[in-house]
Amino acid sequence: MTCELLIANKRSGKIWDAANCTQTASWTTDRTGSPGTFKFTLNKAGDIAFLEGDVVRFSVDGQVQFYGWVFTKTKNRWDEIEVTCYDRLRYLKANASYAFYGQTVGDMIRQIAGDFQLPVGNLADTGYAIPSFIKEDETVLDMIGEAVQQTLLNTGKVYIFYDDGDGLALTEAADMIADVTIGERSLLTEYDYKTDIDEQTYNSVKLARPNEQTGRADVVIAEDSANIEQWGLLQLYQTVDGDVNDAQMKAQAEASLAYYDRRMRTLKVSSLGVPGLRAGQMVLMQVTGLGDIDLDQYVLLEKVTHTWQNDVHTMEFETLAI
Repeated sequence: MTCELLIANKRSGKIWDAANCTQTASWTTDRTGSPGTFKFTLNKAGDIAFLEGDVVRFSVDGQVQFYGWVFTKTKNRWDEIEVTCYDRLRYLKANASYAFYGQTVGDMIRQIAGDFQLPVGNLADTGYAIPSFIKEDETVLDMIGEAVQQTLLNTGKVYIFYDDGDGLALTEAADMIADVTIGERSLLTEYDYKTDIDEQTYNSVKLARPNEQTGRADVVIAEDSANIEQWGLLQLYQTVDGDVNDAQMKAQAEASLAYYDRRMRTLKVSSLGVPGLRAGQMVLMQVTGLGDIDLDQYVLLEKVTHTWQNDVHTMEFETLAI
C-alpha cells in the first residue's frame, strides 16, 4: 500500500508530500447531513508550512480518497500537528433562505452551487419536481437533505448528495454499488447488530395542510392497523405546503408509511479497509446467524470511517437498514 498526502500552500505555491511524517489518517463520510471529513496527525518536518484554507489531497495506490481544505490545526510542544479538513459540502453549512417551485433536487443544487460559487459534478435527474419548497434561515446542507428525503418518499428511490471530487454531485444509490463482498469470510472482523422500532419506525403517518378558507388544517392519514395492534400507535406528524393538492398529499402519506412502517435493522461493522468506499454506496454483505435473519444481500452504507495507521488500512461502517 502506497499512500500520498499532498498539502498545497496557496500563498507560496509549494506542495509537500507529508505521507512519510504522518502518524495516522482517517476519512469519514456520512450519507446525509455532514461534509466528508479527513483528519491526520503529522510530525512537523523540514519546511512544511500550511494554513487554514490550503488544499489537501490524499491518495492510496494512486486512487484519490479525499480532496478538500484545511479548516483546523492543533500543534503541541512536540511539533505534532493534528489537522482537520473538509470537502466542498462544508461550505453549505451556511444559513440562507430559498423558495423553489416545481423544481427537482438537481435544479435546486445547481442554483445553490451558483450562489455559493461551487462547481457541480454529475447531477442525476430524479424525475420528480417538488411542488413547493420554502425555507427561511436554515443551513443549505439541511435544505438539500430534506429535498432529497422528500424525493425518496415520493419516488421510492434513494439519492446521495456528496462531493465527487469534481463538485457537488447527486447520484442514485442503485448506481453506486461497490464491487466488493463483506462477510465472515471476506474482510469482516467484528459487528454489532440491532433491531428496533424506536427511532425511525412509524405505523401511522398524518399530514396536515393549512387551509386559509376554513382556518383549519386539511388532514390525510395513512396507517397500518395490524402493526398498530402489534407495536402500539407510532405516529409521524408532518405539515405540507398549501400548494400541495389532495392527490399529492395522499401519495406522500402512503409513500412515507411504506418507508417507515417496518422494524429497523442496523449493523455496525469493523473490517479491513476497502479504498474509496464511502457512505451512500451499496455493498454485498454475507453474515449468517445474525439472530432473526441470515444476511445475504446488498446494504446501504450510512456512515463509513477509514483509518490508516502503521501501513494498515481498516474501516468501520454503519448500514442504514437491512
